[in-house]
Amino acid sequence: MGSIKRAKFDSLISLTRLRSIQVLMGLLFLYLMLVSFEIPMVFRAGLGLESSELDPTVPLISHPRIIAQNDNQFSRKEKEKPVFRAQERKMGEFRKISGLVFDDNAFNSVSKDEFSELHRVARDAFALGKKVLVDLESGKVMREVENETSSRAVEPCPNSVVLSGDAFLRKEKTLMVIPCGMSLGSHITVVGRPRWAHVDNESKITLTKGSGKTMVSQFMMELQGLRAVDGEDPPRILHFNPRLKGDWSGRPVIEQNTCYRMQWGSAQRCEGWKSRADEETVDGQAKCEKWIRDDDSGSEESKATWWLKRLIGRTKKVSVDWPFPFAENKLFVLTLIAGMEGYHINVDGRHISSFPYRPGFTLEDATGLFLNGDVDIHSIIAASLPTAHPSTAPRLHLEMSPKWKAPRLPTGPVELFIGVLSAANHFAERMAVRKSWMQYNTVKSANIVTRFFVAMHARKGVNVELMKEAEYFGDIVIVPYMDNYDLVVLKTVAICEYGVRTVAAKYVMKCDDDTFVRIDAVMMEVNKIQSGRSFYIGNINYYHKPLRHGKWAVTYEEWPEEAYPPYANGPGYIVSSDIAQYAVSEFEKHKLRLFKMEDVSMGMWVEQFNSSRPVEYVHSLKFCQFGCIEGYYTAHYQSPRQMTCLWEKLQLHGRPRCCNMR
Repeated sequence: MGSIKRAKFDSLISLTRLRSIQVLMGLLFLYLMLVSFEIPMVFRAGLGLESSELDPTVPLISHPRIIAQNDNQFSRKEKEKPVFRAQERKMGEFRKISGLVFDDNAFNSVSKDEFSELHRVARDAFALGKKVLVDLESGKVMREVENETSSRAVEPCPNSVVLSGDAFLRKEKTLMVIPCGMSLGSHITVVGRPRWAHVDNESKITLTKGSGKTMVSQFMMELQGLRAVDGEDPPRILHFNPRLKGDWSGRPVIEQNTCYRMQWGSAQRCEGWKSRADEETVDGQAKCEKWIRDDDSGSEESKATWWLKRLIGRTKKVSVDWPFPFAENKLFVLTLIAGMEGYHINVDGRHISSFPYRPGFTLEDATGLFLNGDVDIHSIIAASLPTAHPSTAPRLHLEMSPKWKAPRLPTGPVELFIGVLSAANHFAERMAVRKSWMQYNTVKSANIVTRFFVAMHARKGVNVELMKEAEYFGDIVIVPYMDNYDLVVLKTVAICEYGVRTVAAKYVMKCDDDTFVRIDAVMMEVNKIQSGRSFYIGNINYYHKPLRHGKWAVTYEEWPEEAYPPYANGPGYIVSSDIAQYAVSEFEKHKLRLFKMEDVSMGMWVEQFNSSRPVEYVHSLKFCQFGCIEGYYTAHYQSPRQMTCLWEKLQLHGRPRCCNMR
């Protein structure tokens, strides 16, 4: 009986095992079926073997540490409606319009308190820029410009301008317009008479000296750039200020300076002593000549000693002491000459001072002569002037040759993408970049891609020429908003978006159209960093504090902190692609903090990114902020002529050498 029960029990176990095996086999078959369907889907979506469409939310170059962070971002995506978004693109497809657009509906559907004043300015700029762009692409603007051109004769700028004192006084703001600026050899002659000194109780000089009355007689002559950015005062390209009486030193002096973007440079003061023999000259001329001072005793040998030495036969170069070149109620003839290295001032036929060209300006920028102060003007003559200006005659500066066209975008990822910030009317600057550092073999072979980023211009004719330039050269990306100095940061975001989505670059660089880039040196710096690390390379500022007073004051609402985060100077810096991707992603979700200074903005974004993934900061002074230094990686404030000069020196000598002429 026991054996019968054991036999039944064994048969039951065998049946159970058989059923279990059948179930397991079924599950295994189902699993294999699922895997066989899933693998092609993974390859199609992840590796892009069957579709060239890119998911704009997925970074093209992923790093393990940010995958979890991206997953969290994607989970919140449905809850947020982006204000800024990007159009979907195919990698390697060139479009001359940036993918960044402004979503008006999203802006109107959320609380306005969530948006900064800069976002409101951006909204208006995008709305106006969109309208201008639509009219441009429809051909409406081109027809209007052609009708205007045909209705009036286009005359070149005059070679000379003559203005009487009475006509000058009738001018608005006592300003003489120099239509196309100046060029090498241009000269301006001013005939005038300084007024008698008068009492000035409210001048800063009076407050400094602490006396009740101060006699003042001074005037200023300025070369100004009238084509200023919206919101800025005209830059002072040359500020020439003779102070007959009233200087804080108590003696007559001549002060010269420049003012770039509302920031004064270091003043050059001529106080009656000749420049030292070992001091830098300007075209061989001293910066300051000597004149008689009231404290000359002991500074040079007396006249009696000089004559005695002459009588006994000791030869010596004759030195003549001149009085201060300006005197109250005495007529003067002042001539300003544009030389190779700077401006030269002659008064009554005698050289008085020379002022070297400062970075940031070219001779063509000097489009206005301003005179003000204690002086009566009799006449002004400007001669040997250029007859065309880059912003008014683009065809004279654009060389429509196939060899300057950009190569086609590659279908695969590139090593480095360089976005160049430019203004629509900077035709000469862009042409100089094309003919200089964009001729590197790595750029011509499309392993490194360069594009100019511009916005819409207020002048219709400039926009028409810009579109023609973009169509021909294939290297311009238009960010569809009306250009505004406070919104330059939008171009920086557009550079990041284009770099990670259109060309899938490993690294993204931003520079200006007056920056010369030594691509070989930049890549050497990049290659020093360990592969896979996030990095930020440039001339990095640490602990810089915002200005709280003056024209360019930053309010506490705009920037509540006492110091800016570490940031690289705007003329040239590089970030790894994951940082660029982060900036674009946050921007589209309206989580990216925007600031009117684009280089500070990038410093902010890198600092935010650094909180979740370590960033390697690399600082080098060779990313030159002002001008050019020997061994530079980038050189800033380079005129079109300097750009070609730097390139020629690189080709000739095989090493970087600066070009000092403007």
